[in-house]
Amino acid sequence: MFDPSNCSSCSNIDCLMRCQWINFENIDEARTEMMKMINEEESRVLQECVTCFACEEYCRKGSHPFDLITTLQEKYGSLNINPKIVDATVNRYKPHAELRLKEIDPNKPVLNKCAFGRTNAENMKGKLFDELQAVGGLSYFCNLVYHHYAKDSVIRERAPIIAENIKKQGIKEMICFHDECYGFYNSYFPRNNIPLPEGFKPIHLFEYIRDFLKAHATEITKLNLKVAYQRPCSNRFSPHVDKIVDEICELIGVERVARKYDRENALCCAGVLATLGKSKLMRTTQDKNIKDMLDHGAEAVAYNCPMCLESLGSKVKRKGLKNYLLSDLCRLALGESVPDR
Repeated sequence: MFDPSNCSSCSNIDCLMRCQWINFENIDEARTEMMKMINEEESRVLQECVTCFACEEYCRKGSHPFDLITTLQEKYGSLNINPKIVDATVNRYKPHAELRLKEIDPNKPVLNKCAFGRTNAENMKGKLFDELQAVGGLSYFCNLVYHHYAKDSVIRERAPIIAENIKKQGIKEMICFHDECYGFYNSYFPRNNIPLPEGFKPIHLFEYIRDFLKAHATEITKLNLKVAYQRPCSNRFSPHVDKIVDEICELIGVERVARKYDRENALCCAGVLATLGKSKLMRTTQDKNIKDMLDHGAEAVAYNCPMCLESLGSKVKRKGLKNYLLSDLCRLALGESVPDR
């Protein structure tokens, strides 16, 4: 939830000045637009924002400026997305009316396959996953995708339903296959004062994988591969996870190439721009991102978010680079075969 207490005195306005999508003449202009939003007025930021979440990480005050932006975008209809597309998406991922309970051991972690378990079924096989108990489907879908549709109200409405499903199922530790799911439980719930079941702990997929790799170090064959990491936009809600990426890369013998559009300066996959009617900007952004990968010697691209892979994968492949989910690279290092991307 947005906290304006530190914004008016903020000297840097990093949340706006560091934005890679909106250009400001000077810091005074950025401060003027921020004050408009604090006063719940319309601002050019609301139309020009592409919902990449980066301002959440850029803000050093913990004010959650993206929450302010997405709330006002919904209020003013700023993204101008076709209502039919929005309504269809909202209805498609609606939680089930009734929860089908599974037999699980509450003392062991549970993999959340989210609503895309079938889509990524081939990515959830092998030593990393075969011994895990799992849940999935719309009953556990995080709904953070609606940030890209300026529909925070949908997330806010459904979050308590998902929390209640977790409680009914008796899940204590949940490994989140998708980064957005982890951000949902680790960031969205606490910052919006929405309670989670007592004793519940979300575990990022990469945290689980890192610990697994350490426990099976003798089974790893180093890959000796130079990789450009495509950091997902939702990781802005949990930036500490980015350091775990480095740990995993070291464990499996992957060099994460140092390039311009990575870490805090990462470019999102830009796939959302097609929905926003900004296809030309999407193409130029993706071309710039991929050129950066090539210029810094990457042999492959590693992803966390399957949607990033979907958006960038074909272009990346045409440029001669291979595509992998980072979890699939780990499976390769463990001697397994993975889907060809």
